[in-house]
Amino acid sequence: MELRFAAGDEDAGTRLDAFLASHIQSWSRSRLRRLIDDADVLVNGSPAKPSYKLRENDEIEVELTELPPATFEPENIPLDIVYEDEYLAVINKPAGMIVHPGSGVTGGTLANAIAFHFRSSPPYASGVPAAASASGVDVGGVAAASADGVVLSQRVGIVHRLDKDTSGLIVVAKDDQTAEELSRQFHDREVEKSYIALVHGVLEENSGTIDAPLARDKHNRTRMRVAAHGRTALSLWKVKSRYDKFTLLDVEIKTGRTHQIRVHLASINHPVVGDETYNSGRDKTVADLTIRKAIADLGRFFLHAEKLAFTHPKTGERLTFNQDLAPELRQFLDVL
Repeated sequence: MELRFAAGDEDAGTRLDAFLASHIQSWSRSRLRRLIDDADVLVNGSPAKPSYKLRENDEIEVELTELPPATFEPENIPLDIVYEDEYLAVINKPAGMIVHPGSGVTGGTLANAIAFHFRSSPPYASGVPAAASASGVDVGGVAAASADGVVLSQRVGIVHRLDKDTSGLIVVAKDDQTAEELSRQFHDREVEKSYIALVHGVLEENSGTIDAPLARDKHNRTRMRVAAHGRTALSLWKVKSRYDKFTLLDVEIKTGRTHQIRVHLASINHPVVGDETYNSGRDKTVADLTIRKAIADLGRFFLHAEKLAFTHPKTGERLTFNQDLAPELRQFLDVL
């Protein structure tokens, strides 16, 4: 749903988040602030900060994006668990799996799989907490149960995302305090995240930096674009291997913007292989028919979350995880 407002003289000097809270009363201010931070709110066609002071005749556009549910139906979906303790788990997500329900998708997601897994692991294995509601509603990070004690749904702490077709490492929290601290580390750029990407073309330099702000595409809200008025985004890349007309990169992101790596690499004319959204049909122009068929058969883009490092919220230990390329990506490199 898209809403439009025009600031009157009585609104001059009012903070943007306060203005929206008074005009969209069914949404909390924290949810509205998230919309503003995600550039889903535009003032005179450009993103603004929650603290922006309105001026008379300012035009405000708001896209009320779907809010993911806080509880998920548990589904017995196999998970590749790299690490787990009573507070969190690190999972190797396969390509093709959506992280979070939304946009009409209610099942088959990582969140559904985690909800099933968590109910049989600490701190839930000892039974459903007494605070659990008989109605099966969200109870703030613990299992929700029916009157007969059967777990119906489970809140899970997903603190960051991977695109559907990106494989690799993702961390999830088992309680609200752990989720809050992990979220803070992501926000304060204390988490190390690096990816392996195969791109079209051969980069002449061995390393480089892409410092280009990102914003939603005004004509297609599911896409992102480089825009001077967008949110700060910083990616560091270095070459791992060079192939004929392709380059394998190690990409470290200092910010976690939507589609950041994909858009940044496309912006320097080296889009990710298999990424039909941003590579402008480059996959279909590959001269070598064997490689072109291999790209089509891959059925995903070549992006893998290889490394994840963060400080454990409870123990204070620095944890570092590395995950090898998914089998289909290794096979594709063999074709090259």
